[in-house]
Amino acid sequence: MSINQGGWRPTMGESDGNTDMPTYTGNRALMLEEPLIFERGSVNVTGVDIEEAPKVRSRLGGLERNRDIGLPGLSEPETVRHYTRLSRQNYAIDLGLFPLGSCTMKHNPRLNERVARMPGFADVHPLQPVDTVQGALGVINELAVWLIKLTGMYGVAMSPKAGAHGELCGVLCIKAALEKRGETDRKVLLVPESAHGTNPATAAFAGFKVEDIPATPEGRVDLAALKARLGPDVAGVMITNPNTCGLFEPEMKAISDAVHAAGGYVYCDGANFNAIVGRVRPGDLGIDAMHINLHKTFSTPHGGGGPGSGPVVLSEALAPFGPLPFTERYADGHITLVEEETVGDRHPDSFGRMTAFHGQMGMFTRALTYILSHGADGLRQVAEDSVLNANYILRSLEDVLDAPFAETGPCMHEAIFSDAGLAEGFSTIDIAKALIDEGFHPMTMYFPLVVHGAMLIEPTETESKGTLDQFIGALRSVAQRAKAGDQALKSAPHFAPRRRLDETLAARKPVLAWKEPSQAEAAE
Repeated sequence: MSINQGGWRPTMGESDGNTDMPTYTGNRALMLEEPLIFERGSVNVTGVDIEEAPKVRSRLGGLERNRDIGLPGLSEPETVRHYTRLSRQNYAIDLGLFPLGSCTMKHNPRLNERVARMPGFADVHPLQPVDTVQGALGVINELAVWLIKLTGMYGVAMSPKAGAHGELCGVLCIKAALEKRGETDRKVLLVPESAHGTNPATAAFAGFKVEDIPATPEGRVDLAALKARLGPDVAGVMITNPNTCGLFEPEMKAISDAVHAAGGYVYCDGANFNAIVGRVRPGDLGIDAMHINLHKTFSTPHGGGGPGSGPVVLSEALAPFGPLPFTERYADGHITLVEEETVGDRHPDSFGRMTAFHGQMGMFTRALTYILSHGADGLRQVAEDSVLNANYILRSLEDVLDAPFAETGPCMHEAIFSDAGLAEGFSTIDIAKALIDEGFHPMTMYFPLVVHGAMLIEPTETESKGTLDQFIGALRSVAQRAKAGDQALKSAPHFAPRRRLDETLAARKPVLAWKEPSQAEAAE
């Protein structure tokens, strides 16, 4: 669809075999066609009348704009309608199930949002005097206490802004602890194949050499291979538990004991803590550091529209090396923010700051609201229901999709399938694209790498049986079509606003800036 001088250009239906009559606008009832904002407006006009600004002497020191800004001019209604129409083409947790494994998207209770918007929380500024933000600091402090209690750990760093940021925090604590011991030759971090993909990147960024530890045929860490590699050059292990195959590591305590005996530390990726919260305390398994994705376990928005939150709980061995700042509550109830790197001998070993301020207040408020509204029994049910829902999907689909670890027992929070058994020439991407036609966001594809053509599905605890049954029915239908060799799947999606892209060309030659159509080469 594009605009020309004659108005809207009519288009035919976009689906193969679609016999719908074309419309003049390209719209299909309330499925509105929407061109780019540059096609809708003109860069030569503005949406409002503005008088010519008087000429003044520039104070920009040679940094003045030397050409037009290049934005299209639209009226306010046109602009609002443009972005509203685009939003209708997007998928959201408020529209339906988000089956992404590993990167969980679950419903955020509106109670959380209401509390986060209270003026005392929404309007605080990080540079306010401590005495004027006692309530906000109280939220940070109480959330920290809950995280320590739920994980069985000794301390917590609240300032990391995301999961990977939390990983870096934990690894820097390990690095600082080794330097304190004078063991700077420990340059290797072991990362199992079933760990999250950011783990090796974080280790390398912190200056460590990364070595893989293989997985067993059952999808767990090979304990014998891990023990065989431990030595004086190993700083520790970065392990994900439950892992990215959706499986619990039953030998976690043995892994921790072996690493500690060899002089190393154990970092646990806590992204999947929602599967065990209230049921298992990582501190009891010998974990030294673990980040917690607040969005995944405690229902804060994924990314928070900007910075997210990834607090890191620390063992007694690593807590002295944690970053600043942190909160302290005195006997009289007053809370202070400890920001100095040295105050006497209280915390001389901290590796310093990770961020300018104190963390993401909106995420803290939402997470604490979620914890307090659920209580201990409710948090335990979070884990139980997330595991129940994932196993319901696993057992409902294992007869039509290959489930590589189904025979090893129940999964945890997510179920994994592969593209084995599909008709020749069909793969995971065909399943995913066809799900779009069914009205669902696709599952996580091709991850983890230990499963060929992986399809990782995490329903979370927030979905009802009715919703899961509808998703299962849709995925069964698509899988059966792929096994039967239905060629229509190769061009899916047919009913989305846009058809399947040439993803290879789009990745290799992305069009990152709009140009007149005659100047641009489309990747579609």
